[in-house]
Amino acid sequence: MNVYATNRPRLVAAEERAATTRQTMLSIVMPAYNERRTIARAIAEVMSAALPCPFELIVVNDGSTDGTTEILQALNHPRARVINHPRNLGKGAALQTGAEVARGTHFVPFDADLEYEPGDLARLLEPVMQGRCEVVYGVRLFGTNTRYQSYKHALGNRALTLAASLMYNASLSDIHTCLKLLPLALFREMNLREDGFGLDTEITAKLLHRGVRPFEIPVSYHSRSVAHGKKITWRDGVKCLQVLARVRSAPKQTGSSQGVEDPLEALAVSTLILSELETTDDAAGRRAAEG
Repeated sequence: MNVYATNRPRLVAAEERAATTRQTMLSIVMPAYNERRTIARAIAEVMSAALPCPFELIVVNDGSTDGTTEILQALNHPRARVINHPRNLGKGAALQTGAEVARGTHFVPFDADLEYEPGDLARLLEPVMQGRCEVVYGVRLFGTNTRYQSYKHALGNRALTLAASLMYNASLSDIHTCLKLLPLALFREMNLREDGFGLDTEITAKLLHRGVRPFEIPVSYHSRSVAHGKKITWRDGVKCLQVLARVRSAPKQTGSSQGVEDPLEALAVSTLILSELETTDDAAGRRAAEG
């Protein structure tokens, strides 16, 4: 029986928690595409983080052309590896490449743009090492230890989080947090298909479809602007809705919780918000052109 296919709480004995602590190793996968300005500092901060278990860092250079490759060539650390894609394949593809070679018991993505703080990983590991849960999300709570450069990005994430919660009868706070810590074996067995930003959505959708509900821990977040390399747009929001609907319409799996009968019910509100964001973006573009 698949141990991840249930959302029922499980009592854990003290000796089992101790065994879990001894066996935990974290594989941190850092996708990097044209991150010349931040990659060196991001790696240094991750490698110096005080984590409560052994960890490794896998940097996947996703076809960078801005000098990121040359910086990574100088990386020399026994717990860090670099894998190079011959061309840009997408963030999702980079995460899957990293997971293929990872050696840990648990897996977590970590962006190379300094939006998140490596020190928060220790708090995400705590409930896992105590044997209390297996899937932990580091969530960005609006107005709490966060800084958003764009209200539109924050609003879009909240709309998509609402859509996922309605579709899968869940109570999520942040569907698109980068910090999704889960067992490496579970990540590998989910048969993920998305190569771009859509993988972020697909991970959550497939977890919820299995009946898995992430344990949420607030983390710090320092958003960057489009001018400083933010790559996500409203089009990625539309793709997110498509992924949510695709996974939701797949055959039910053991232990899954029933969401709305028709995924279109949840899509309606989120699509309206995204369309408003698109209109705002277009209007801003016209004003910039006229100016």
